[in-house]
Amino acid sequence: MRRSGPGHGGTPLARLRRRLGLERNELRRRVDRVQRVIALVLLVVLLGVAPPLAAWAASWSYESGVRAEAAERASRSQVVATVTSTRAASGDRYIHETVQATWQGADGERRTGTLPGWKNAAVGAQRTIWVDREGAPAIPPRPHSRTVTDAAYAGVAAVLGCSVPVLVAYVLVRRRCDRHRYDMWEADWARMDADANPRS
Repeated sequence: MRRSGPGHGGTPLARLRRRLGLERNELRRRVDRVQRVIALVLLVVLLGVAPPLAAWAASWSYESGVRAEAAERASRSQVVATVTSTRAASGDRYIHETVQATWQGADGERRTGTLPGWKNAAVGAQRTIWVDREGAPAIPPRPHSRTVTDAAYAGVAAVLGCSVPVLVAYVLVRRRCDRHRYDMWEADWARMDADANPRS
């Protein structure tokens, strides 16, 4: 069967109204309309709460991350470490597991310690490392990309945190409405059976 043109099924607005249950329909029962109204109210609540909360969570996470970046950069510095000896390789024969190295701390004193190895880490090789205020090796300061990523995760988590209770509420409402519809169907079938088999 050939369908009609672009207008088949009504305009997009009409299809949206029908999907949301806002159009007049003789077959739509009161319980159906109640369910749709509750769903729309929950959706409005979600749209009203989730965006501001997500923006606040992302902003708070971003500001915390920026403060952490500044604090870590203030307490750590970069120095040049020189390899003094290497140990036996583990796994890849080109990469040493650890190396012994020396470097100068922020206070000017010379430090000696063990560092993770790297490719071509021969005696005399140099590499820039991060150290803390005591001159001990430290991990690099927090990168700004991590701050941005954490802020995005915080915003998404806030949206999910708002969505889950709303979804649970809608599921409970729908289950209650489904039970009511089932009871109505059972009553309708019972009436049909009574009409089809009247007592003599």
